[in-house]
Amino acid sequence: MFGFQDKEVMPAEAVGAFQKLPMVMPSVDILYSALRKAKRVSPTKGIANVAKRERNRGAKQLDALMKELAVPLRTYKENFPNRKDLHPYERSLVELTLGDGNYEEVLGKVDALRKKVVSVGKEHASLCAKSLTKREAEERLIEGMKKIEEMFNREGKAIDDLLNIAKTLRAMPVVNLETPTLCLVGAPNVGKSSLVRLLSTGKPEVCNYPFTTRGILMGHITLSYQNFQVTDTPGLLRRHDEDRNNLEKLTLAVLSHLPTAVLYVHDLSGECGTSPSDQFVIYKEIKERFGDHLWLDVVSKCDLLSDSPVVFITEDSSADDFELAKYRRMGPDGALRVSVKTEAGIAQLKSRVHELLTSQSAKIKGWNSNEETLEALR
Repeated sequence: MFGFQDKEVMPAEAVGAFQKLPMVMPSVDILYSALRKAKRVSPTKGIANVAKRERNRGAKQLDALMKELAVPLRTYKENFPNRKDLHPYERSLVELTLGDGNYEEVLGKVDALRKKVVSVGKEHASLCAKSLTKREAEERLIEGMKKIEEMFNREGKAIDDLLNIAKTLRAMPVVNLETPTLCLVGAPNVGKSSLVRLLSTGKPEVCNYPFTTRGILMGHITLSYQNFQVTDTPGLLRRHDEDRNNLEKLTLAVLSHLPTAVLYVHDLSGECGTSPSDQFVIYKEIKERFGDHLWLDVVSKCDLLSDSPVVFITEDSSADDFELAKYRRMGPDGALRVSVKTEAGIAQLKSRVHELLTSQSAKIKGWNSNEETLEALR
């Protein structure tokens, strides 16, 4: 089961491991390149006896084929990081993207193929070296080459799977842990993306994750000569973690593992499709779990709000819950009311966002200072 820590984590490891993954060659290219190089290997000079020369040539070519195949596979095994050594956020992305255990499984298959290549190569090189005649040496060379080629063709899919994993992970967006980040959170369609566009300097970039059906906006804010990041996250629905889809899990991964400030967006207009009552339940859960984050609440689409709070037909409008009734009317205590359409409250929002991100910047510097102190004491 996918698990998340329930409080903000100070960044210990650095992100960016995916961009350092080695380039993986297709299995067919590795095989044909190895075969070409192996077949060009000549016997040791000075061997006059025909049978000995052929034994020597066969053993050397099989040994060369073994090494040409095994070396890149060993390189992949050594240069793809152990998942436990990744930053927690990147560990989450590996699981969300590839599924639990698939990363390790593919690496394991690649290494198992390497071991088989070495074993079969050594076995047939040894048999070739023990041949009594030129003809026997030639036959054992052909047999050994064929067996290795067939095995590589049969099990080389693991290499191609690793190639696709590398492509997928290398294309993941990189979040700069040194730059304060504002993360917009809330139910689907509450107006997060519109606020990202409004707050960002220039046109926000679209970050595509392989498991998303749409791009996620990542923008940049420049305030008082300081640079900040701002991103929307996939909307959260009212359900248990084990029932959440990968989009929702991405939101929880961001909140669990990245040093973000939270701009929580509420839509009380009835337009977003999630009732205010459900939004209230989601909000209380997320606030309880991630209350250690710097936090700002915003009620969006205030131009659509009327004096009477929206009550969905599925809700009990007479429920005796003062806190919920108050939320339906005003949102959380201290929430800003804004409208992208009329720009109501936008100036105040930008000012509050600047304060929030400046505080987040100081928080990150404090973490880094603590890390340097701990490193010096080690």
